Amino acid sequence: MNTNLKLLLASVYGICLIALLFVVFHYLDLKDLSNFSFIKQKGEDLANLKNQNIFLFVLIFFAASILWVLFLGFGSPIAILSGFIFGKWLGTFICVISFTFGATLLYSLANFYFKEFIVKYLSKKIEKYEIFFKKNELFYFLIFRLTGGGGVPFAIQNILPVIFNMKLKNYFISTFLGLFPAIFIINSLGEGINKIIEKNENINYYNIISDPEIYLPIAGFIIIIIVSFFVKRKVFK
Repeated sequence: MNTNLKLLLASVYGICLIALLFVVFHYLDLKDLSNFSFIKQKGEDLANLKNQNIFLFVLIFFAASILWVLFLGFGSPIAILSGFIFGKWLGTFICVISFTFGATLLYSLANFYFKEFIVKYLSKKIEKYEIFFKKNELFYFLIFRLTGGGGVPFAIQNILPVIFNMKLKNYFISTFLGLFPAIFIINSLGEGINKIIEKNENINYYNIISDPEIYLPIAGFIIIIIVSFFVKRKVFK
């Protein structure tokens, strides 16, 4: 592929990213996220849209999630929203598939356009893990995903294997399998938030924290953090 075409595709990517950020921040006021009435009303609106044509709604959400991940979006907000709308089981299924495709597209794009930049600025920070990936990249990246990426931001997780020149097939499989635990926990949290909102007209922090629909997923997060710590010490010793 010639340089002009690369520049054209990179420009299109940049324009789409700017457009996405504009739409998100133009139509979403962060102050509204602390407004219980606003959240409840929007939850009802989303439920109505879903019930009108669930197949089309799932398809749109699926495509939007792929684009979100492709444009370096955080995974947690979409996973919470997915659990809020679809519940933990269907929400997990949708998120894992869409995140896997989005991450794979991002990895391919980063490997094609930004490999030298990524290797230059990130390779020294994780060069001690290179020997493990050379031994069995599928297994070790799967472990990395299963433990939530060891605290590494989701967007960075998705491009790190560029450093190891990971095979696309192994990247896809390890991402698909490795995302399930964390995504399920986050979707469970989203479902719990929805149930609390449906049951209450007003809410306080005590009601939220004391509900098992909330504190059990939080406990799951803590377990993943603890497991991640020990895995880093034992598996990557």
